[in-house]
Amino acid sequence: MKLNTIKIAIVFALLLLGGCKNYDVLVKNPNLATTVPASLLLTGVLNQMGDDLAWTSAQEFNQFYISTYTYYGTNNYDQSPFINSYFGGSGPNVSQSYYFTLENVVRMEAEAVNAGATDTNPYAALGKFFRAYYFNLLSQKFGDLPASDALQGSANPTPKYDNQKQLYIQILQWLDESNTMFGQVIAKNDATLAGDIYLGNNLQAWQKVVNSFTLRVLISLSHQAADPDLNVKQKFSAIVNNPANYPILTSNSDNLQFYYNSSYNQYPKNPGNYKQTYSRENISATILNLTTTLNDPRTYIIATPAPAQLAAGKTISDFSAYVGANPGDDMSLLGINSQAGVYSFENELRYASTYDGSNCEPPIIIGYPELCFNIAEGINLGWASGNSATWYVKGIKASMNFLGIQDNAVITIGDNSQVVLGSVTVSLSNYLTQSSVQYQGDNATGLSQILTQKYIAFWQNSNWEAFFNQRRTGVPAFLTGPGTGNSQKIPLRWQYPYGEATANATNYKAAVQNQFGGTDDLNGKMWILQ
Repeated sequence: MKLNTIKIAIVFALLLLGGCKNYDVLVKNPNLATTVPASLLLTGVLNQMGDDLAWTSAQEFNQFYISTYTYYGTNNYDQSPFINSYFGGSGPNVSQSYYFTLENVVRMEAEAVNAGATDTNPYAALGKFFRAYYFNLLSQKFGDLPASDALQGSANPTPKYDNQKQLYIQILQWLDESNTMFGQVIAKNDATLAGDIYLGNNLQAWQKVVNSFTLRVLISLSHQAADPDLNVKQKFSAIVNNPANYPILTSNSDNLQFYYNSSYNQYPKNPGNYKQTYSRENISATILNLTTTLNDPRTYIIATPAPAQLAAGKTISDFSAYVGANPGDDMSLLGINSQAGVYSFENELRYASTYDGSNCEPPIIIGYPELCFNIAEGINLGWASGNSATWYVKGIKASMNFLGIQDNAVITIGDNSQVVLGSVTVSLSNYLTQSSVQYQGDNATGLSQILTQKYIAFWQNSNWEAFFNQRRTGVPAFLTGPGTGNSQKIPLRWQYPYGEATANATNYKAAVQNQFGGTDDLNGKMWILQ
């Protein structure tokens, strides 16, 4: 396995270079070898889902941590990845594009059939899920995309763009078909799936992932929940209230997670590289302001106490000793303050002390804590029956437990040089009884609590979901200023790759005109946000 750096221009090459009119067949290339087993192709496709998890640019622009020294990057939102046609993980290996990933999805499906499978098989069910996963990710970033008219290679090198509503109707259809197909292959005890590095070829586990991801997609469409063509509320209710037909994740043991190893896929921070940035990166005030105000024990997991606060006499258990850096501040001020010990550093004792990440939690791709908060949000909004408070508390407990926090848990505290400073004993029960944490009901205040807890639970996982949720809801307030650039605004989208303006000029211009009045604007409001 390996994390990969993705070039958006190559992603759009995929959308332009091969396939057919129908959504279900992405690439048909007669020159491709047909001897690679479907199981091996599946392993490669799954590996690609490990992009943008722990300690990547996504987590920086999610405002979980920030750079305080320009040599190691900036906090500027009008630079990469929003403008420079870049997105993906920041792992140590050579980049691999989504072109090859989606091409391998098609080859995987074909090889399964070539090996004797019927059209209804586990690889086909996963193929529909992968299409939904990647097109959702791309559309959340850009807006409209070449889709139904794309992927025809030389037969149509200039495909039109599908509008975002059409695309989401198709995404939801893929997911429903994937769930149905999983139900069919489970019913006939199909045991042909192999190569699954995440869930051990467990079809029931994958069906739970598909439906849990569907709830993520439906929640992301909250601004368009009344659209009769999407049926967001009805579909959300059908999944939440009918687990027999739509099984979902039931605990952290069901999480779709990414794992590292010390041989060829090392944790992004490790003993071999952490000293390059251990004094040049700090925890963002966006998340620390939340956790310290709530007396949240996840503070001790995330950060070190600020050196200046310890020097002033505060103890390692004092939440006020943990101080975040404002990503909106100018880099020169951030650098001066960081070197003076004003800010809390990343918890290097947890996140950089091993090559395989075994001292910390594995990053989640699609997980149970998020699912709980998505259900709580949907019930709060009146989309489904149930008790939103119950799901809210389940989400908090799942997030805490995932990080190893339970009643009487002992957390070791270190500094950014991995020197042990002591330990703190925490109580999850006491945390939940605080008036500031207790659910305030199915109202705006309760909704804000759900969204705040969901944001904290996204710490170093789930790709760009913390950003997408904040963009959709405004919770929590992201910090801005001279240091964030973009006229001190948080962008609403990514610009299309530069090559699109020339390679597919007519359709590119039409898409930009239809969505954003002719300007490929970082601050343009795409359909799902209207």
